[in-house]
Amino acid sequence: MSRTALRVRVTGRVQGVAFRAWTQGQARARGLTGWVRNEADGSVSALIAGEADAVAGMVEALHTGPGLARVESVETESADPALVPDGFAITG
Repeated sequence: MSRTALRVRVTGRVQGVAFRAWTQGQARARGLTGWVRNEADGSVSALIAGEADAVAGMVEALHTGPGLARVESVETESADPALVPDGFAITG
């Protein structure tokens, strides 16, 4: 088992389109932990941790997002999986 974590920033039309709730549902379905929140600049940030394949699948899904979203970019950077909280929360 290979546990990994990523910080993710998604830009485009990603606020006001249920992006956070969709992300939470997708993450939980994949057995991932972490959080998702809106940012003041209109982007959505997330911290996602779990099995490497599940994290990769989540990042791939974020490139599309929910039906009303229009994703322009998905940026990722490595994070420490030990610092990711249990569960998957919408934090802001």
